[in-house]
Amino acid sequence: MALSFLYRLVRRVLEVVRVHWPDAAAKNAEILVLRHQLAVLRRPVARPRFTWFDRALVAFLAGLVPRARWGSFLLTPQTILGWHRSLVKRRWTYPHRRPGRPAVPDETLQLICRLARENPRWGYLRIVGELKKLGVSVSKTIVAAILGRHGLPPAPRRAGPTWTQFLCAKARGIVATDFFHVDTVLLRRYYVLFVIELERRVVHVLGVTTNPNGPWVTQVARNFAAALEEAGRHFRFLIRDRDTKFTASFDEVFASIGVETIRTPMRSPRANAYAERFVRTIRQECLDHLLVVSRRHLESVLDEHVRHYNEARPHRGLQLAQPVPHPVTAPEGGPIARRDILGGIVHEYERAA
Repeated sequence: MALSFLYRLVRRVLEVVRVHWPDAAAKNAEILVLRHQLAVLRRPVARPRFTWFDRALVAFLAGLVPRARWGSFLLTPQTILGWHRSLVKRRWTYPHRRPGRPAVPDETLQLICRLARENPRWGYLRIVGELKKLGVSVSKTIVAAILGRHGLPPAPRRAGPTWTQFLCAKARGIVATDFFHVDTVLLRRYYVLFVIELERRVVHVLGVTTNPNGPWVTQVARNFAAALEEAGRHFRFLIRDRDTKFTASFDEVFASIGVETIRTPMRSPRANAYAERFVRTIRQECLDHLLVVSRRHLESVLDEHVRHYNEARPHRGLQLAQPVPHPVTAPEGGPIARRDILGGIVHEYERAA
């Protein structure tokens, strides 16, 4: 708009000058055009080109020069007339809205995707109805287009949980068990039996022994089963490998409280991945960094590290939460205190009260 106004103003001024001093104005305009063309040719570039300002100036001044004298210009009359037409076109071309429907606000778009993900059985019209209750007016076509762009198919194909949701739901009633061994300073080997809950990754150390025979395994299983009954907790499946340390009486103890034992295939540690991952974690973060002296020392180390594992260590499988979450009571912005675990092998941080 500013350029169009400037163009019209200068053109009116030149027309007034042309009326009052026709010959002098034409001569001066022709001289100005020739000088400006010479200035363009002297520019330090490989191929001089007329800029928008050059074209506008030549078009303005050409209106004061008779058509017969346009032969002295570097440009043809058709070029000058074309520039003038483009200026006129700019004057009458105004900004306007793009054709089509207005864009859906980002907030509405995110809300549509959220309703579709959280309610996989809702169709397009149901989502439109829910949005109408919230004061958002959209059509069924818009909802379908948005869900299609975000990879959300229609309701029948969105029904049902994903594999991750299915396995997480089944993990609520599953525990896994396994052994790992620890060699002391005097090269005495101890075997540790533990159980891990697949849903929250909570670990229970059942016992430590140098001779994991059938009676010992059965007894620690009875102790764990009794603790579950006292706490009123129930599990459906127990995953274990085919180690000969697990006897038939061990399985019978869990069967008595309604827990079915599932044995993994031969030489398939990945089938018991949760238990195997805990063994790797406790070795990398604890046992590989200290020397165990005795059984009592080992039990103390296990108790302290398992407490840290259950109550303080973030887990990626739990969205960086702890297996046993606890509320934060300290005020925000307070000083941060460090607690050394196992002589400083592991550190815990919390805000001081």
